[in-house]
Amino acid sequence: MKASKAVPHDTKWVFIKQGTCSRTFMYILNREFGNPMETEERAADPLAGGIMQQGYQCGMLWGSALAVGAESFRWCGNCDQGIGLAITATQTIMASFLKRAKNTDCFDITKADFTKKYGIAKYLIFGKALTCIKLADKWAPEAIRTAVEALSYKQAGLPQQPVSCASEVVKKMGGSEKEMVMVAGFAGGLGLSGNACGALSASIWMKTLKWCRENPGKALYPNPKAKETLEEFLAAVDYEFLCHKISGQRFQSTEDHTQFIKSGGCDKLIDLLARS
Repeated sequence: MKASKAVPHDTKWVFIKQGTCSRTFMYILNREFGNPMETEERAADPLAGGIMQQGYQCGMLWGSALAVGAESFRWCGNCDQGIGLAITATQTIMASFLKRAKNTDCFDITKADFTKKYGIAKYLIFGKALTCIKLADKWAPEAIRTAVEALSYKQAGLPQQPVSCASEVVKKMGGSEKEMVMVAGFAGGLGLSGNACGALSASIWMKTLKWCRENPGKALYPNPKAKETLEEFLAAVDYEFLCHKISGQRFQSTEDHTQFIKSGGCDKLIDLLARS
């Protein structure tokens, strides 16, 4: 796998056309890999704004993680190695983004509270939307290069039979092995970072994907199922978002996370997200 010498798209116009940062970066990376997935990309929309506009990890990261997950499955040809590679590739992507943006959370980048009407107005009126577009334009070539390099690592050092909380949600929802690997990098709060729950994002993406498949051509919003999932999740965890607080763990490796999930960690929450 070789990195492109130039970004094959005008990122600013792709962002404007796609409408959300999460869909934009899934779109860009998928086409870099020669693997367009329009419905899956559309289903990434609710992850923008830091998971349904909650201000946590930037949608550029969620969209990128889905793309490198899909390519991990193609690259490895099996679920186990794919999950391990997707997690490590997502960690590399996050490091690249942090170096460029200085923060990984949407709120820290935009200073806008999208849960409030004035926050959306502030984002649009005071130029924060342009800030995101400029950031996307600067990071896109780095994201492509980083993703290609991360996916080119030899798989010999990957953990054996790794488990991702996000993949477990998708598995319980009847998702395919490919879909399990696509969300694998969400593990432990996205790349084991301990930030906002990756299992929640996997559930929202899968339910949105199902809705998109059942409603082709229809406007995505409102999607009541995604909103219901968020509300049920928050009620179950006493309105906490952060993985390290929900789980009580700071995962140092994929093996740590795997052992935690295999030992029953977050099992009730995973079951809830898979059925809600």
